[in-house]
Order: sequence, then C-alpha cells, then structure tokens
Amino acid sequence: MMLYPPVAELVDKIGSRYQLVNLVARRARTLSAEAEEKQLPLERKAVSAAIDEVYTGKLSIKK
Repeated sequence: MMLYPPVAELVDKIGSRYQLVNLVARRARTLSAEAEEKQLPLERKAVSAAIDEVYTGKLSIKK
C-alpha cells in the first residue's frame, strides 16, 4: 500500500515523527473547530488537509 505523500518526505520537512504528529493534530483540531464555529461542512477530512499543508510548505514548525 502506497501512501501519498510519503511519510518520510513529511518527516524530512518537519524534523521528526513526533513533531509531525503533533503539528498535524494541532492543525486538524484548529480546522475542525473553525468549521464547527462557522457551521460549515469540511470538504475533506481535517487531518488530510493538515497533511497537505505540511507537504506544500504552508504549515511548518517555527524555529
């Protein structure tokens, strides 16, 4: 089973699996809360959207 985007590439962008999981989870919770607050349905799952943001470089860890 091939995952896209590859986890190894995501880890390379963030630094470690631990940081990646925390970053994606935090962003997914934010996306869900914003959609619920505005009473709008999410077009995609919040975790998928957060992963795409990491992959495209829109979301990263501040250093």
